[in-house]
Order: sequence, then structure tokens, then C-alpha cells
Amino acid sequence: MSPDSSTIDHAVVSPENVLAVLSQAEVNKLCAARQGPIFDTFRRCALAALTSGMETDNARELLDAYTDFQVSFEQVDRGLRLHLRNAPAHAFVDGVMIRGVQQQLFAVLRDIVYMAGELTQRERFDLATPAGITDSVFHILRHAGLLRPGPQRGVTVCWGGHSIGRVEYDYCKEVGYELGLRSMDICTGCGPGAMKGPMKGATIAHAKQRIGDARYIGITEPGIIAAEAPNPIVSDLVIMPDIEKRLEAFVRLGHGVVVFPGGVGTAEEILYLLGVLAHPDNQDIPLPLVLTGPAGSAAYFARLDAFIRGILGERFAARYDIIVDDAPRVAARMRRGAEEVMRFRDDNDDAAYFNWSLRIDPRFQQPFVATHEAMKSLRLDRDLPAHELACNLRRAFSGLVSGNVKEDGVRAVEQHGPFELCGERAIIEALDQLLRDFVAQGRMRLAGREYTPCYRFAG
Repeated sequence: MSPDSSTIDHAVVSPENVLAVLSQAEVNKLCAARQGPIFDTFRRCALAALTSGMETDNARELLDAYTDFQVSFEQVDRGLRLHLRNAPAHAFVDGVMIRGVQQQLFAVLRDIVYMAGELTQRERFDLATPAGITDSVFHILRHAGLLRPGPQRGVTVCWGGHSIGRVEYDYCKEVGYELGLRSMDICTGCGPGAMKGPMKGATIAHAKQRIGDARYIGITEPGIIAAEAPNPIVSDLVIMPDIEKRLEAFVRLGHGVVVFPGGVGTAEEILYLLGVLAHPDNQDIPLPLVLTGPAGSAAYFARLDAFIRGILGERFAARYDIIVDDAPRVAARMRRGAEEVMRFRDDNDDAAYFNWSLRIDPRFQQPFVATHEAMKSLRLDRDLPAHELACNLRRAFSGLVSGNVKEDGVRAVEQHGPFELCGERAIIEALDQLLRDFVAQGRMRLAGREYTPCYRFAG
């Protein structure tokens, strides 16, 4: 649906989280911020948090609906206040900001401040090395309060499309419910659709099990959150600096992964995880991966499975299970898998709350900026080692996500035409067929807007 453009003229809010305790220098820096890329990023992400629950994946549409939205900072004796002008009325009840929205708003500020501060200090994190990147991911998650030592219930990461149909959405809720009955916490990309459904289902199950401290973790990044507002169930929101650190955060934090039907973004996530697990150093590290959906989604998973087997091989397909229309079985598999993961970490002196043992190839960690030149230069042929081919395919899908929904990518396609992809004919033909199937199944558009391809295959 299109955003409701009604607004609140002026609102003042204060933080409840870590930002309630700021140094004088941090407060001064925020109060002095009036323009520049960091402030612009915060404004766009703050607007997304304030529209939590609105189902739109068009960042430009959101910004156009609230062109007069303004945010400024005020230093007070107790720390910091935010002044919001022409903020979405959707975020308020009787003139008072909804508490969950307020928490998400300040989670945005917390992470933007942290990324602009400590993470840019080269002496603190060497982002040119794999260990330095992983260390930065650890510190962001710890700073957000997501790393909790002690006994673990287990975190199930749920991936899938934001614009799935009603039957698939209801199935996501059913799986979330079954996971919640088995005391699993839920982690998703924080948006609507398959990212919201498991959380919604789990809330009822957690209530039945009298779990009062259940976690509904949303992990996003600036380009994604600006296009997909977080859903209102998310209780622990964290914004990673880029898509690669976001993906690493998922696999380091989770004890298992469930994938629901989706589009190119979901395919990107699957290829990332399979490429990481295919590294020789990771062959003995357990991490359950289940692809699942209702009976009507069987053809989707069959096509995706055929693509993976045909292009990457049986070794990749061996790392996942496909379970169709059986939510209890999915949840039981995740429960057993999470217990296996935690036993493995305990036996190998690894942290139960952060997967240090997993080896992530630097190619999967370095940010990929989807320019026309970068997309065209991707090598897509089977002469590459399989995990490197998986990395390049992941980057290709990442570029398509950018061209579909991210403001910079959409603008680049509008100015210079569709991205071009080159490679081995068999791979290009298989990729083209997969994308055509996504389009035919309505997985690359939102209801009411036809999809226009942001790619073409070079001859």
C-alpha cells in the first residue's frame, strides 16, 4: 500500500537505550549535524522506522510522501532529545509516539552513530582483513545488546520475500508458531512478508509457553531499511553498515536457517550461505538449513533446487533440506539442529551466542557496489572454484536487489539503463530462466505495481 502522508507537526522524543548515556563530544557532534551523508542516511532510516508497519519497498515513494519530514538534535542536561517535524502520524497514538517505534528509531540512531564513529577508526578495526571485518560485526551486535552469554534457547534465522501471497504468509506464521512452541527465538531481515510472519506466529507460541523474554531480532542495512520499513514486532533492531556484514551477522548469530519463498534477495541469501558452507574449512561445521513453504510453493523450490544442482553441484545441494507444507517437521528439524550446533560449539570451545569457528572467505565479506561496470565484470563460469562462482552469483543477485529497490541502484538503472550480465551460456540461460520464473510468480514486484526488469544479458 502507499504510505499515509498525514503528519504530526512537532514531536520531541528522548532515548531509552544506550544513547541515554552519551559523552559530551558525541552529543556535540550530533547537535552540529545538519547535513552530509551521515545525517542524510540517518534521516532516511529514521523515516523508515517511523513508518514501521507500512508495506512499501520503494524508498523514493516513501521520501516523496514525507518531503517535509525534518529531524534535529537538542543537547540537554540528561543527554539528548530528538525534534521531529512533519513526522508520520502512523507512528503516534493520541499524539504520543508508540513505544516500539520509539525504540526502533533510537536503534537507528545508535547504529548510525556507532558506524560513523568507532567503525571508521582504522586503528580499531582493520576492515581490509577477514578477522577485522568479523570483529566489527561482533562489536556492532554486542553494542546493540544482541550477544547474550549463558544458556541459549536457540535463534532461528528466517529468510524470504517481502511481497509473498497470503497463503505463503500464513504458512510463515505457522512455522513461526511451531518454532515458538519449541522455545526458539526468531531473527529475520525485519521487514514485512516472510520477515514478519514467523515473528507473528512465534508471539502466540511464546505466550503459550510463558516465555517473557522472547527475542524478535531484525537485522538490516541502510539501503534496505530505507526501502523496507521494519515490522512492528521487531524488538531488537540492528543496522549493519552493508549487506555483506548483514549476511555475516545472520550466520554468526543464528543456530539454524529457514528459507521461505522469495525473490532475488532470498536467492542472494541462499547463495551466500551455501558459498560460505562450501568452503573446505567449514565442511564439518553444523548449521541446519531448511527451504520450506506451503504446497503451492513446491514448484518454486524445485526450480531453485534445479538451479543450484545444475550450476553449483550436488555438494551444495547436500547442505539443505526441502520440506514442503509441514511446519511441525521444519520446527523439529530446527530444534534438533540448534542443539547439535550448540553441542558442537561447546565441544570446540566456541561461543554459543556467536559462531567464531565459521570460516568466511574474504570475497563474501568485501562490500560489493552494484555499478554497471561491476555487474558486467562479474565472472559467471564453471572454470571458477564452486564457492567463488557462488560468490559471483550472490553478487549478481545483490546487484539486482539494488536495481529493484535501493534508491542508488534504481537511480543508476534509470540513468544508464539495465545492468548487463555476462558469462558462460549455460549459466546465463539458467539464471535467465530462474529470474523469468520469479517474474511469472510475482516475486519481483509488489501488488499493484508491475515489475520492470533492471537487468539484461549481454550477447
